[in-house]
Amino acid sequence: MRLAETSDLWWKNAVIYCLDVETFFDDDGDGTGDFAGLTQRVDYLAALGVTCIWLMPFYPSPDRDDGYDVTDFFTVDPRLGTMGDLVEFMRAARDRGMRVIADFVVNHTSDQHPWFVEARKSKDSKYRDYYVWRSDTPPDTSSEVVFPGEEDSLWEKDDATGEWYLHMFAKHQPDLNVTNPDVRNEIAKAMGLWLELGLDGFRLDAVPFFLETRGQPKDEAAKLDPHGFLAALRSFVSRRNGSAVLLGEVNLPYKEQVEYFGGPDGNELNMQFDFMSMQHIYLSLARQDARPLAETLKSRPPLHPDNQWAMFVRNHDELTLDKLSDGEREEVFAAFGPRKNMQIYGRGLRRRLPPMLDGDPERLRMVYSLMFALPGTPVLFYGEEIGMGEDLRQKSRAAVRTPMQWTDEKNGGFSTARAADLVVPLARGDYGPEHVNAAAAKRDPDSLFNFMVTLIRRYRESPELGWGEFAVIEQSEPAVFAHTCSTDTGALVLLHNFGEEPVKVSGTLAPEDGPRNAFRDAILLDLFDGDNIPLEPDGGFTVELERYGYRWYRLHRKGDRLSP
Repeated sequence: MRLAETSDLWWKNAVIYCLDVETFFDDDGDGTGDFAGLTQRVDYLAALGVTCIWLMPFYPSPDRDDGYDVTDFFTVDPRLGTMGDLVEFMRAARDRGMRVIADFVVNHTSDQHPWFVEARKSKDSKYRDYYVWRSDTPPDTSSEVVFPGEEDSLWEKDDATGEWYLHMFAKHQPDLNVTNPDVRNEIAKAMGLWLELGLDGFRLDAVPFFLETRGQPKDEAAKLDPHGFLAALRSFVSRRNGSAVLLGEVNLPYKEQVEYFGGPDGNELNMQFDFMSMQHIYLSLARQDARPLAETLKSRPPLHPDNQWAMFVRNHDELTLDKLSDGEREEVFAAFGPRKNMQIYGRGLRRRLPPMLDGDPERLRMVYSLMFALPGTPVLFYGEEIGMGEDLRQKSRAAVRTPMQWTDEKNGGFSTARAADLVVPLARGDYGPEHVNAAAAKRDPDSLFNFMVTLIRRYRESPELGWGEFAVIEQSEPAVFAHTCSTDTGALVLLHNFGEEPVKVSGTLAPEDGPRNAFRDAILLDLFDGDNIPLEPDGGFTVELERYGYRWYRLHRKGDRLSP
């Protein structure tokens, strides 16, 4: 693989940074972040090494669900600025080599969206079939609700017409009927607008839910191919912008996720988040045993070469643990969220990583090294690079969506408004801005921020991580996860110690039936600040890892012309 080839699918070795405009930086001092403020912080993101900015919803919204309850797909929420402000931001990001993608919500709208307002006026409304209705009393669906404790049914009765509408999420978010060609056309038209304005793709929210055919007559549902819509959407986006990406939220077992990639054709989602690996990272951390993660990664199905996994250890939602067994989930709760107010929906955590790890800098660096070292594309949530913590005073998922902490001054440098006027209160305590902020982190050579800068640089210099073939290196130390990522032109060896105690790791790179002396005079070239390791002629090696230690090595043979 030649390096020039990696630009064809830019997102396979990108570094994605998720942020919410309203909590990132407030330029006009009204207490809410805005696009003008985000533009002022583009250089910060460039200095970090980010190559793609993922914007959480910025469309007009009552903001009952942090912008995911949309009232207009075709413009910018006036609280955040104007269309002109958005375009100026995208121009500034592009000037610094960064692409921009945005959340797009296909599953539902706000109940204040003009379509739904019209739909509930009459059964004969043009917009009635934009949503999913039923006239008979629905069955008990309390066991199927997405947010237990917040809703008790998937159906809500509308008094105006006496019928029930479907809402897979909150009752103020009625589901769109994506089997309706008019709805599909509106979705495509909106996506087309944002692509024309310069977006490089979309993160699609709750993909399995918007492909549901619940509420459709059985004979009609049998004729529908929900995945056909996803393939058509991918085709449309690719026609409008050949390098655009669709990154999907699909929290399902691997076997089912393959369907959302488009199976062997790979013609639906370009990328999907690897929820399975994320959850087993936390199980391995709780046990200080790398084997749950290793077994999970070995079970990953092969993908079409144009598809990719997105790797993360924290996102903007609950940190879901729903794919673990009840016993495994309790192990993670006990280790990282023992109090009930740290848990959510009985299946996840509402905490950020640094407090979960008790601020242990070695363990924290090991986890982020692991995230970047796993085969796929790393995704950071804003504030991770400086070690922000959660605010458990906030309700539900809002605990991890506090304003970005820029300085130790008023409001953490986020806004000049009164504290009472902030869109969200700032975190307090040991992880408040007086202790954790970007200004101090940038100036501290030993900070997490500067570690992350180096980590991102090494990742970007190692295309094997995004493009290569993954293999676990079998070895006897249960606390150690060892793997390789290799292409026909290079190979990386990556080691991570999940344990509290230092360990000596032994492994081999050569298959048992490989040629003898295949690694004569070869070394493992350390990519950080450690010593190089000579390989045995048969590919054997021994490395010592400190507590929560990590190493990245590049296989180097005599005569290889590596970049310095």
